[in-house]
Amino acid sequence: MGDLKDPRLMYLKAALFLVAGCASLTGILVEFPSVRVAALLGIGIWSFCRLYYFAFYVIEKYIDPSYKFAGLGSFVAYLFRKKLR
Repeated sequence: MGDLKDPRLMYLKAALFLVAGCASLTGILVEFPSVRVAALLGIGIWSFCRLYYFAFYVIEKYIDPSYKFAGLGSFVAYLFRKKLR
């Protein structure tokens, strides 16, 4: 399967991620309804979003412009290559 090229399909994919995320958060909060669980979920999601931003945008734009990401596996491989040098 090739890369997505149609912007409509990209928006559809983003919308499906949003629906899946909201459904899973709702399921967790229905199962464990508490402010503490909601806060921990919010902090965890925010932290992982910031890590994702760092892994791809910050490294590529500010730390190592030669790095071009291809996914989280690519980022892990990049970290191991950097450690070995």
